[in-house]
Amino acid sequence: MISLGLGLIFLTSSGASPFKKDETPGERFRKAIEREAEYCVTHKIKPTNRRCDITKLQPADPLATEEGRFAHSIKIPSPVPEDSGYKLEMTPEQYFDHLCKTESGEFIYKTVENVEGLYMMRPRKEATDYELEHLYALEDPYGYTNHEAKRAEYGFVSPNRYIYFERAPQPPRFGQGTHQSDGSRTAAQRSAGYERFTGYDARHLESMKREPVESRESRYGFTWRGITRPHDRELGIAGGELIVLNLETNEVLGVRRGYIRSGMVRNNLTGIWWLTGQTCPAYGYRNGRNKDFDFSYWFIGKVLKPKNYEQSFKELTNGK
Repeated sequence: MISLGLGLIFLTSSGASPFKKDETPGERFRKAIEREAEYCVTHKIKPTNRRCDITKLQPADPLATEEGRFAHSIKIPSPVPEDSGYKLEMTPEQYFDHLCKTESGEFIYKTVENVEGLYMMRPRKEATDYELEHLYALEDPYGYTNHEAKRAEYGFVSPNRYIYFERAPQPPRFGQGTHQSDGSRTAAQRSAGYERFTGYDARHLESMKREPVESRESRYGFTWRGITRPHDRELGIAGGELIVLNLETNEVLGVRRGYIRSGMVRNNLTGIWWLTGQTCPAYGYRNGRNKDFDFSYWFIGKVLKPKNYEQSFKELTNGK
């Protein structure tokens, strides 16, 4: 087994904080939602005004779907410890630093060479702005990126990556190159068990081809799941695991476990904004961000290595 602990990227903001020093992100979040809910009751809100939607959001249910239940049933060789090491006097910064040092990282048990394609076992739902601003609405804020939720196929299919990418058929999105522009789906697409993406030249979105297929070709796939801990969300921290599997044997080939911290964002309702949270492991060395366009491929490509993996990794790091 190879365990790779990766460095942290810390985000700070200048100026005075609008939050009380001793409040936890959870306390700030609840107060903000209570104020907003009271406003929505005492003011006449037009039906077209969506500002009250955030008050109706519920915590994510990890077991609501078959894909979620399967992801949470997977036994991995290096499970999360039952005792997270949290201590009552810990600040959010201290607890996050502790989790990053003791639990986060890449755990690679076996690699596979010359992989042609892979199967996305649990597609991510595109999050709304209110869900990204909510402390509990997303199961796995760490692993979530808008790119993967909208156009995951473009992160995996290219001349230096995989030949094909497969997943269960997803609802079409307006304007997406591989989908019908009017939002419709053909009868074949509606009845297909899977959809397969091929042909992307890494330059033109329209070069990506999507076809409905009855059976998948992938021998390997990946899924994800959130980590639920008693104190994490209260301190503005969320964990998640990305799991790579042999689909024929259900053998776990690798796991990336990471954490994200938010709660001090100014100029929004709750102080939470998961897209720019502080993360570990952190990726995206090309532009200095915590999470970038290729967030999942950074890890999956190390486990399921395509034929041109070395070249694809040079592209990720600008040749460094």
